[in-house]
Amino acid sequence: MAGHGTDAYPHGGDRRGGDRLGGPLAVGRDGNGRDAHPHGADRLCEAGDRVYSRAVRRGRVPREDAETVPCLVDLALLHPDPDDMGWLVPTAPREVMTRLLRGVHEEVSASRARVGAAVAAVEWYAGLGGDRVQPAAESTAIRVLDGLPRIRAAMDQATEACVSEVLTVQPGGIRREEELREGLHRALEMCRRGVRMRDLYTHVARHGQGLHTYMELMGDSAEARTLDEVVERLIVFDRTVAFIPANTDRTMALEIRHPALIEYLVTVFERLWRLGIPLATALPSTGIEGITHRERSIAALLAEGHQDAVVAERLGISVRTCRAHIARLSETLGAASRTQLGVRIAQAGLDGPPGSGSSGKPLVATSTAAARARVPASAPARESPTGR
Repeated sequence: MAGHGTDAYPHGGDRRGGDRLGGPLAVGRDGNGRDAHPHGADRLCEAGDRVYSRAVRRGRVPREDAETVPCLVDLALLHPDPDDMGWLVPTAPREVMTRLLRGVHEEVSASRARVGAAVAAVEWYAGLGGDRVQPAAESTAIRVLDGLPRIRAAMDQATEACVSEVLTVQPGGIRREEELREGLHRALEMCRRGVRMRDLYTHVARHGQGLHTYMELMGDSAEARTLDEVVERLIVFDRTVAFIPANTDRTMALEIRHPALIEYLVTVFERLWRLGIPLATALPSTGIEGITHRERSIAALLAEGHQDAVVAERLGISVRTCRAHIARLSETLGAASRTQLGVRIAQAGLDGPPGSGSSGKPLVATSTAAARARVPASAPARESPTGR
């Protein structure tokens, strides 16, 4: 929200975890020229007091009610409702009390005077919360992380707490070397603690030297496998907490701690892992002379009826690269049109997963009409949504 950044509401406190619980007061003005009202969770402003109290009483408030008090979101006293992003649900007062006491414990050596204020705030929250049973929306089983800073803070916390295993699924194409370098120091630190890592990528990622260098640096602590295509991004720490995207541009995420959901995500990962090919192992032959592994994957997706852009997105390549492969596939199979390509794909046994047809021996198509229905004509040119 414009004008409501940390300069407009300098609440102080520790920024690393995103739970700022007070700190030095500093009077200033926000980006819209309005008087800022700096405070921490232990000294809510009058407007914040009203909105948070109403949220606790009712279980949630419309997002519009909090537009004038962004301090409640900045202090993590309100967060998006996982069931309806148009509403904000309050953090349980008892959880706020715990955060306050943790903050005081960390700073007591530098500022003992803050202890009294924090104790008073704890009493206030205790009186507000009472013994009322908190609604399910306040549960930490699923938490919405809104914004990249909050996502990074939660990920850093999970990384520091991890003691045994990390499972990741990384969709897309070739991994950028700067992206790999950014996370290398955290990965190496986990390796020193004895944490083992397993990563799933698309086959396209094999063509980036950065990934191979990264795996060499990780040594025996990390293992990578690749598939034609993988699911959306997934990161699981110690089989207790998982992170998945909550929107298409990945500026929101879900932090999941519900045991049943974690078990489900781990099961999905393990089944994909068994299908994956180790990064150090060469991709198997397609069994058809002149047809590469990627071209076979493209042929199977075309046979399912997908447009070029969808095929490119699922395999982690650009639309231009995808169409270049389709052109080579047409040339190899002797197809002069998309309709004829559909027939040739079926005859060559490329309309299914590898190993489903004969080893390079043409198969008889079920019918020309069926093949024509399966392989779409080229759609108007548009780039992949991921920009690859």
